[in-house]
Amino acid sequence: MHLNLIATAAFGLESVVVHELEALGYPAKVARPGRIAFSGDPLALARANLWLRSADRVLVELASFPAADFDALFDTTRSLPWEEWIAADAAIPVRGRSHRSQLTSVPAIQRTVKKAIVDRLLSRRPGGSVPESGPPAPVEISLVADAATLDLDATGQGLHRRGYRTLAAAAQLRETLAAGLVQLSFWQPERPLVDPFCGTGTIVIEAALLGRRLAPGRNRSFAAEAWPAIPSGAWSEARREARDAALPSLPQRIIGCDADAESLKLARHHAQLAGVVDDIHFQQRRFDELSSSRQYGCVITNPPYGLRMGTDDDVERLYRSMPSVLRRLKTWSHFILSARPDFEQLVGQEADRRRKLYNGRIPCTLYQYFGPRPPRRRVHAPADDADEGATTAAEPSPFAASVEQVCEAAACGSHATAADPREGEPEATAKSRLAAKPAFGGLRTEAARQAAEFANRLKKRAHHLRRWPTKRGITCYRLYERDIPEVPLAVDRYEDALHIAEFERPHDRTPAEHADWLDHMVRTAADVLGVPRDLVFVKHRERQRGRQQYERVADRQAIRVVQEGGLRFQVNLSDYVDTGLFLDHRITRSMVRNDAQGATFLNLFAYTGAFTVYAAAGGAAETTSVDLSPMYLEWAETNLRLNGFDGPQHRLRRADARGYLATVGGKPRFDLAVVDPPTFSNSKRLNEDWDVQRDHAALLAQVLRVMRPGGVVYFSTNSRRFKLDETALAGTTYREITRQTIPEDFRNARIHRCWRIVKAAEGL
Repeated sequence: MHLNLIATAAFGLESVVVHELEALGYPAKVARPGRIAFSGDPLALARANLWLRSADRVLVELASFPAADFDALFDTTRSLPWEEWIAADAAIPVRGRSHRSQLTSVPAIQRTVKKAIVDRLLSRRPGGSVPESGPPAPVEISLVADAATLDLDATGQGLHRRGYRTLAAAAQLRETLAAGLVQLSFWQPERPLVDPFCGTGTIVIEAALLGRRLAPGRNRSFAAEAWPAIPSGAWSEARREARDAALPSLPQRIIGCDADAESLKLARHHAQLAGVVDDIHFQQRRFDELSSSRQYGCVITNPPYGLRMGTDDDVERLYRSMPSVLRRLKTWSHFILSARPDFEQLVGQEADRRRKLYNGRIPCTLYQYFGPRPPRRRVHAPADDADEGATTAAEPSPFAASVEQVCEAAACGSHATAADPREGEPEATAKSRLAAKPAFGGLRTEAARQAAEFANRLKKRAHHLRRWPTKRGITCYRLYERDIPEVPLAVDRYEDALHIAEFERPHDRTPAEHADWLDHMVRTAADVLGVPRDLVFVKHRERQRGRQQYERVADRQAIRVVQEGGLRFQVNLSDYVDTGLFLDHRITRSMVRNDAQGATFLNLFAYTGAFTVYAAAGGAAETTSVDLSPMYLEWAETNLRLNGFDGPQHRLRRADARGYLATVGGKPRFDLAVVDPPTFSNSKRLNEDWDVQRDHAALLAQVLRVMRPGGVVYFSTNSRRFKLDETALAGTTYREITRQTIPEDFRNARIHRCWRIVKAAEGL
């Protein structure tokens, strides 16, 4: 018996199904979107149902004919030999659709077809009835441009119903799509595979089934098994072939990771039911912990989109983090399904290939990032069986829809539905792009030159400053500050550790390439200066308004005590953009100490209290440190205590600077003050935003009201565009002392600006 067969598939998976059918030995072609035509005998029907992984259903096409009216539809339908296909007690559900046809009412079309089938059956079974109490024989009627197609659904429940997923969870991927993702990748059982967002395990389970040549339909029944026209022997033969084709295990275990323990519990349960639990290693692990020492693997994953799970902000942060995580897998390829149209913008890198797919009703894109090809393995034949140097390859069973055949064809062949700007390029050109470059990251040729220039500059600076710790007692200093424009870093030495800050500068590297470049420069600095890598701390400085030291960037607690000017200070090298000790104010702090003998000292915007410690060391009678942050006031208290200044004369006040000055009133009480405000602040603790250019004049007027005659105010700002409002300084003498306060280890002569303001003495 010759059958015209149809495999249906979701949009974007048609070519995958074509390759699956060809691997089974049945030439196929895409008849129209979602329909793949092939032909064969009843055994072909059974094999297709058992083996197709990415198809939705297998249909038998009984007839295709013009049907511009209901009479033609009824008559032609009734003329078909339904009694040969439909059992006497079979239920006969009819599904219908109509597109660009004169018959537009789908319910009416379904009723007409059902009536014609029943009428035919009653006429061929005299005295009988159609009880419809048995297994269903689903019928599909499709009208497109007045052309009707009548199909019998040989599958019944969709092919995605493998039988192993018995428990539901949020945002699960359909099994047929998961199998399609695996087959569109470069994965083969000899290569590692990781799904870092495995959820309930669908992708990794489907990969294990594919790798072990386990027929996805081996544990279920199909509608056509009850059809009179299909001999039971065809099903027995197909199931025997499936048993014979199965492999006992995978060469290496697949990895499924997820941060959610409950999802992993479901995944293990599903893998157990699928018979592949020993082939998959499930790990509870966050995405940012992903790493592997294995080579030439594949990441295949379906991360959150922010549509059904996760918030937009969470998803954007996740996608932006992907390059820095995936670059660790230098030889791997990555296949990421997402519904986010801005995926490539968030990741910062265009995919090598894109493919439009649907996850349920959600339009998605499979973003494919190709890593280098693994080296070809040569398998030499035994000397007595082949010529010397010949190679052989084991032939898989033709019924296994083998990984080698299907994955290679689906992933590397031309994709008619792929939306790819490189579509149509010669395959040799496409493959040459896979040669050696990592999918994410890698160093460009100029990186070696930049690292060499950076190393030479660091060596010269380190040699020049080598005696500072012993001769000057300066153990924390700047070694490098964007000396080479292509290497926009600031490198500070904090005794035995390095603190490296990266400044924003335009470049054409992808985020992953840039992360590798930065790692290369950091390793260069560590090697040249002889600092262990775990004592090098790297931060990123963005151009933004606000005082960046208030931003937590990590939680490593790399806290240590360093010395400066014979004093001790606690610094945190890991967790904030700034460390707690501004090295550019080393000279300014010494000036404060020289002026502090017997003074009543005020430190506004005190931060960690370094100026206060210097004032106390200079003999200040009393100190008051004001800051809005309780954490920084605790830090200031620690610094005072480290130096033995923990008496009641050293007061710490949690307050906004302007609010504190308002409580003091206009009564002069301070002899010495430091005012070092942020450029901008919109802290939730403030009643209104702070802008140093707009607000400094009013602030300085408040400060001068609480200063005694002859009192000294050191005012500093790191605003590059700042212009001092001199009208606020009436009744004072003042001068800019910026040049005198910039330490010689700082190349940037405008890292801050500083003024010394003296309130006029009474009677002058």
